[in-house]
Amino acid sequence: MAKKRVAAKKQDIQPLVGKELLSKLKDLSHLSKREKAKECGYVVGKQVNLSGFMNAILEAKGISLDGDANSDSRGREASYRIKVHQNGQMVIGSAYTEKMGVQTGDEFEIKVGRKHIHLTQLTEDE
Repeated sequence: MAKKRVAAKKQDIQPLVGKELLSKLKDLSHLSKREKAKECGYVVGKQVNLSGFMNAILEAKGISLDGDANSDSRGREASYRIKVHQNGQMVIGSAYTEKMGVQTGDEFEIKVGRKHIHLTQLTEDE
């Protein structure tokens, strides 16, 4: 009888998702991928559901492999990659600025590192 209760409790456990999943992964950095999946509840019967685990990580980080179901399928999707044009300029598309809520006239500070560029939005008091 006790074994049935334990089995029922294990089936009721829901796998971690979202911020809880990402937070738990930070604590489990020393474990293998399979062990991390087990600890986060991605077990079906005796099998570890690695694909479900990896998909949950991607979703928690805001990456969808299935595409956006709410998308109106017009135009290109934001790719988070840009190229330097022949004139040396780089353009950040409107998909990014809309997502950030950037308005015409907003100002940014540019900090250049060896292999990166940081854009920091300035507030009115700066």
